[in-house]
Amino acid sequence: MENKEKQKKFFESMSGAFQKATDISKKAVDEVQKGAKVLSEKAKNDNLARRIKKYNPIFPDTFYSESFHLPNMIAIADDAVRRDIDVCEGAIGWLSMEKDIEVLHLYDEEIKNSGICFLPHADSNAIYYVDKFDRNKFIRVDCIFGRAHDERLAELKYIAHSLGAKSCSIETEESSIEKKSIQSSVNQAIGKYASSVSNAASSEKGENRCGRVIAEFEGNNTPKRPKLKWFANDENIKRLIEMRCTNRNSIKSEELKLEGASSAVMSQTTATAISYAIGKIGFKINLDLERLAKEEHTSKLYFKIEF
Repeated sequence: MENKEKQKKFFESMSGAFQKATDISKKAVDEVQKGAKVLSEKAKNDNLARRIKKYNPIFPDTFYSESFHLPNMIAIADDAVRRDIDVCEGAIGWLSMEKDIEVLHLYDEEIKNSGICFLPHADSNAIYYVDKFDRNKFIRVDCIFGRAHDERLAELKYIAHSLGAKSCSIETEESSIEKKSIQSSVNQAIGKYASSVSNAASSEKGENRCGRVIAEFEGNNTPKRPKLKWFANDENIKRLIEMRCTNRNSIKSEELKLEGASSAVMSQTTATAISYAIGKIGFKINLDLERLAKEEHTSKLYFKIEF
């Protein structure tokens, strides 16, 4: 009887130990499964974060928030380009950084909703750069220099009319610079040995392009101060306005030489950066922006006004 009791207690203790081991094992399995689930979720989140960083989509709540600042360059893209990418679902475009220029790739279907003014008009697969005087206006890059030139001429005529001039003439002088690379091969003999030396040089060929605009007005002796844009910082124009508006109209005529650098639409450094960015995002334009910027800086305007 005593042996049976001992055996019973032994089996009970063994059963308890086995159950305890089973519980511990089950708990360990649960912990492992939980850990695996956490790792799996983390891996998914890390992958999602990498994909968001890679595609850098921009969504309406970000774009239309007051804290969002439009980049200086906008590329209009077809929304079909990223339609099937999960992290881009619901986006209106994406952002990219091309060296020193941030680019907004705006889907063409969002043009109307964006509130942005594109000049001369919005085109798919076109590149636009911010207007020098209005951050809500973006000008197609292949129109920037031509548009700026026309606006400068119009502003000079507006200045003449505001100051009560009878006539004005504007003569433009632009230097067209063409770069050429010259390769020369020079054979040199040194003792019994001969070597070929290749020399590279570049030359610049200049060609002047001129044009003249003449405008006639009725004229008056009640000059008004014009609101300036392109010539707001040109000292010659500012002095002309002061003489006409403050010296009892004593000035009868004036001829000014206006340097292109004082009213340039952009620096040559900016033109280089824009060209680089355009190439990086796979767009092509048939204009040498760097050359145009250099020509603009070396151009001259001869402004003759008579009262």
